[in-house]
Amino acid sequence: MKISGSFLTIQDDQNKITKLNEVTDYMHFDVMDGKFTSRPTLPFKEIIDKTTSVTNPKDIHLMVIDIKKYVDEVIKVKPEYITFHIEATFNPKDIIKYIKNKNVKVGLALNPETETQTIYKYLNQVDLVLVMSVHPGAGGQKFIDITSKIKDLKKYREANNLNYIIEIDGGINDETIKKVKDADLVVVGSYITNHDSFETQVNNLRRSLNE
Repeated sequence: MKISGSFLTIQDDQNKITKLNEVTDYMHFDVMDGKFTSRPTLPFKEIIDKTTSVTNPKDIHLMVIDIKKYVDEVIKVKPEYITFHIEATFNPKDIIKYIKNKNVKVGLALNPETETQTIYKYLNQVDLVLVMSVHPGAGGQKFIDITSKIKDLKKYREANNLNYIIEIDGGINDETIKKVKDADLVVVGSYITNHDSFETQVNNLRRSLNE
């Protein structure tokens, strides 16, 4: 399993963002418009200015209504993945095609209450499925158990010979990470960034995976 560091709670601190980049595998960019979510993130231009030191592959999570508008903005940082929410559009196929035409891998995100069956018909078109284990909009929330969704997505992937990766986002710490061991990528924010030593916290996560 790889770790994608979320800097949502430290987005004003460039030094901490640099430290997070050093100890994780990916950097997770949360982009919120204050419409799909209750509050917005910084304007993306400011996020770009704060993340000039990021060298890890970029994993961008759009929690927005006007998806294409934000795709056009975030493409500037050359992301590996751009993920959008199934709940934010009536035409997922159009959005998937729009992102793929930018030569970027596509992710599809599910809120905790959205069933995996909702996206089965799109899974042969995407590279990543992001399962939310909190409600989108704020860091530091309590983990919602979504282990059954991981099992469903793994089973569907194997049965249909697909290659999308499974990512989990929300409430991850050294205990909850044990529940999502079967995922490929996990987003971790406040568990790391609320501690003085980011490296210690990442080591704790990796140790938990091996217990």
